[in-house]
Amino acid sequence: MILAYHHAATRTARWQRERDHLAQRTPDWAKDRHAALSAAPRAGTSPAVEPPEIFDRRLRRLRRDRAAPRFADHGFVRDAIVEGLLDRLDLVKRDFTQALDLGTTDGSLMRALEARGIAVTPSDAGARFAGEGVQTDEDHLPFAPESFDLIVSAGVLDSVNDLPGALIQCRRALKPDGLFLAGFVGAGSLAFLKRALLSADEAAGGGIPQRVHPLIDVRAAGDLLTRAGFVLTVADGESLDVGYGDPFRLMADLRGMAATNLLAGPKLPLTRGRLAHLAQSFTDAAGPDGRLRERFELIFMTGWAPGPDQPQPARRGSATASLAAALRSG
Repeated sequence: MILAYHHAATRTARWQRERDHLAQRTPDWAKDRHAALSAAPRAGTSPAVEPPEIFDRRLRRLRRDRAAPRFADHGFVRDAIVEGLLDRLDLVKRDFTQALDLGTTDGSLMRALEARGIAVTPSDAGARFAGEGVQTDEDHLPFAPESFDLIVSAGVLDSVNDLPGALIQCRRALKPDGLFLAGFVGAGSLAFLKRALLSADEAAGGGIPQRVHPLIDVRAAGDLLTRAGFVLTVADGESLDVGYGDPFRLMADLRGMAATNLLAGPKLPLTRGRLAHLAQSFTDAAGPDGRLRERFELIFMTGWAPGPDQPQPARRGSATASLAAALRSG
């Protein structure tokens, strides 16, 4: 028991040192904004039951701040998501005037919307990414009902604590017949890295730590949209394959895009032995070119806020012709 407690205490101390190190690198103005957000009460979908805190909110903000200065060097996954969102938006034959960019990150999606003549309010959980916009967690939106006719979100909803609550708040912030478009990394992503990490932890012994975020698939994404009150919903996916010669470049990309482990609680670091095992796994599985192909599964969500002019199902019993009669006449 003493050894177990000492091991857990050591992991807790390392985790706290990492948070302290990130905090020291954060500007004072950002620290003040982080503190204000951290002190805010949690807003769940029910006044009686609060959703579990899967992700560490403060650590998520700090890591987004850390990634901001060089995000362009590692932002290829979000670039693919932004391209997919714009392709879907361009298929919509109507005009939008007021948009919310939820998780604005480097501002590329915001600029593309502005080039289409849309006024955009940028928001982000990280102070550096939010800039002069609104710093807020995606499930704690401060916007009044019916503020926007378009809400877009690229690459952030996979690490939101209360995703159902965030979607409900987005629907409420939309005007009637407003459009919600989102894309993020989904279930099935980085399958080899996950297996290699598990193998390295098993070989090291001492238990298997939590290193991998829970992710949702296309079917769950569609269900969540419907539960949040959206109509005319569509959930679909695309795959993005990337080649890596070793796991360290992949982990550098994940760090640079603020996509490393954000799970709440202590974190067991990757020891030298685990890293050596991980590197050997990549070498053994590499193709003839010495590179391993990893895949990011991208999930896209499309939904509309209910509106009076949308197509509606016919009232039950309003049919004027019998299906049986139609079949007989055929």
